Amino acid sequence: MKDRPARMPLSALVLFVLAALALIPALMCFAGEGARLHPALSDPMAGLAFLVSAIALAGSGAFPLVLARLARRDGE
Repeated sequence: MKDRPARMPLSALVLFVLAALALIPALMCFAGEGARLHPALSDPMAGLAFLVSAIALAGSGAFPLVLARLARRDGE
């Protein structure tokens, strides 16, 4: 059998990158620097929406990763 390195699906990679990008304004809002992005984000709890979005995106990115791993295992 060929030993190919496991590749991350593109959809999982995109979703993980989007989760990391959503985490940046969440941390900025929690640090009190959200007003630099937009005046509506001056409240530190405004970062909660960004944090929830980051967690949801990371969870959604895990699905294609797990499915690819299961497909690889099934093919062996």
